[in-house]
Amino acid sequence: MSKSGALGPSVWVASDGRAGHAAQATAIARALGEMNRWVQIGHINGEAHKAKPIELTPKGLQPLLPSRMWWSPLSCLPKDQKEIFQPPWPTLWLAAGRKTAPYSRYIKSASGGDTLTVHIMNPQMPLDDFDLVVIPEHDGIEGDNVMQLVGSPTYFAPDTIEDAELAFGDLMDERGFKVVVILGGDSKTHKMTEAVCKDLEAQLTQISADGAKLRIVCSRRTPTHARVRFRAFSERVGARFWESTADGANPYLAYLMMSDAAIVTEDSSNMLSDAAYFGLPIHIAKLEGHSGKFTKLHNALVERGMAKWFDGEVSRWKYTPLREIDRVADEIVRRLKERYPPPAYERPTGSRLGDFDRR
Repeated sequence: MSKSGALGPSVWVASDGRAGHAAQATAIARALGEMNRWVQIGHINGEAHKAKPIELTPKGLQPLLPSRMWWSPLSCLPKDQKEIFQPPWPTLWLAAGRKTAPYSRYIKSASGGDTLTVHIMNPQMPLDDFDLVVIPEHDGIEGDNVMQLVGSPTYFAPDTIEDAELAFGDLMDERGFKVVVILGGDSKTHKMTEAVCKDLEAQLTQISADGAKLRIVCSRRTPTHARVRFRAFSERVGARFWESTADGANPYLAYLMMSDAAIVTEDSSNMLSDAAYFGLPIHIAKLEGHSGKFTKLHNALVERGMAKWFDGEVSRWKYTPLREIDRVADEIVRRLKERYPPPAYERPTGSRLGDFDRR
């Protein structure tokens, strides 16, 4: 392709609307926009770039079936989403979640293989239907086009970090041992029961009494009884607490950046990976329930010296932050350069990937 008017590769980012899935796909897109990568692919003259992530919400019988059995993926989309799937096709398609897999395959076919299709998480269909499949190591899936990751492809852009530093600069002035407590919630495999919360509250009470400064943040899945309990707890011991925008701007990133250790419930690969991204000593808090895949993830973090199980005591240690996103983004750049060799004399200066919604 010629450079004339080039703004770089056109990218479509898609998910099934689940927050964790959308975050992973968007994270990879934003990581590609870092200058050290952008100078390698900015010469690509892509068409039809979409600055906003696409949310796909298929309805009917097909989404209830394994992805490989969908007979007409476009037919189960609302009209406005169906209309997205027309040329010109993007240079790069990034999608996350099982329900987006049929659309990843559709894009690859409809573009005649011109679009580099990257699917995140187990597509539950033949792996060679995609150019690259990014799957957590704990899923245990292998293949020639499979990239296994420890945890999730977490990423926080430099400008996002700067914004958090400005918005929550007061956190840096807080003295003492600062601990972020990241609460997940109910899922298919785990439950945040009253009993679990009672035990966790007792442990946090002792930690607070020993002088730790607690910063507690809820997720979308945190049940109401847990929100009520830990809000009351925070008021009692003087901990910071955030549940929703009613409590002000979301301090999640600032808590990660400006804390000395983390207590994270065991139910979320994304939350555990976020803490590991900043090199925080991770104390994994148990919930009720069990998942073989999550057990593999927990073991991987413990074996690498990033985490230990929370036993009521919080400690500090150091390790190299987990930045799996770099491996993924670098591999995508490598594949794009194979398809679109950069002219030796050109030095692209702009980036269109930074405009994806921030986490």
